Amino acid sequence: MKIAVLGGGSWGTTLANLLARSGHEVTLWVYEADLVARLKQTRINDLYLPEVTLDPALSYTNDIAEAVSDCGLLLLVPPSQVLRHVFAAACDHLPADALVVSASKGVENDSLLLMSEVIEQVGPEGILARSAFLSGPSFAREVANDMPTAVAVAALDPAVGEKVQQVFSTDCFRVYTNSDVVGVELGGALKNVIALAAGVSDGLGFGYNTRAALITRGLAEITRLAVAKGGRQETLAGLAGMGDLVLTCTGDLSRNRSVGVELGRGRSLQEILDGMNMVAEGVKTCLSAWQLAEKLAVEAPIIEQMYRILYCDKPAREAVIDLMTRDLKAE
Repeated sequence: MKIAVLGGGSWGTTLANLLARSGHEVTLWVYEADLVARLKQTRINDLYLPEVTLDPALSYTNDIAEAVSDCGLLLLVPPSQVLRHVFAAACDHLPADALVVSASKGVENDSLLLMSEVIEQVGPEGILARSAFLSGPSFAREVANDMPTAVAVAALDPAVGEKVQQVFSTDCFRVYTNSDVVGVELGGALKNVIALAAGVSDGLGFGYNTRAALITRGLAEITRLAVAKGGRQETLAGLAGMGDLVLTCTGDLSRNRSVGVELGRGRSLQEILDGMNMVAEGVKTCLSAWQLAEKLAVEAPIIEQMYRILYCDKPAREAVIDLMTRDLKAE
């Protein structure tokens, strides 16, 4: 299959490499023209995945039309807040029968739309019926190094989900199908916000008890939001929910947890972000998550306190006190 991958960050590069190694004809579209030139010369993404030499069959371009024209599958992996812009540019060249797979995790600012809703809004009529959404516990570096990984792909059409499952699965990368697009997407997006909170906890010097409480109660918040949005509770007990949440809240490779750690240590958000060359999706998703909880009248105290730390300059210790001294209730 001819596959276009839009987004040359660590995850987009890793998935493009995985697909190329499986024998597909893959073109990776990268925003930075100078990085494309270096990739063609060295086969190393020195900005986002410097420790991995990429498959020699993988092609690179800075031209969306070149990547997308005649593709049988379009894989979207840009940061969630620019997916609308990137997908709109791709739609001008997208074949009418191409499958669309989104591996971007987030909730769009202002509109509060999921990536599936953005794709439906921007794309041609019927685009959602041939779209699928990939999520689950998967650090790019570990997938790139062939460490066994399991993820979920959600699609409204079971045949589309099964086709994507077949295309992406390898002996190290196992894909499970799911029909709950909303649950899979919200699990993948909101776990980044809880991971920020888990990082804050670690940065403040708290222990495993605190982290376990954040993961458990964070999952409860994610589940309430997903169900209110139309998702299924059982989805959040699976790979795209609990699995991704545990990984991102505990793993040292988690960018969102790392940002939280530095916040807990007293550094400003802007100072932290200025020192990063990769996106921590949870920072912008936190704003959307808090607004979505307000809109749906869903109680989400961890998300709310994380929003106040990020956007209202609330001291982290004060946020912890407010969480711990809320009215007592049944679990």
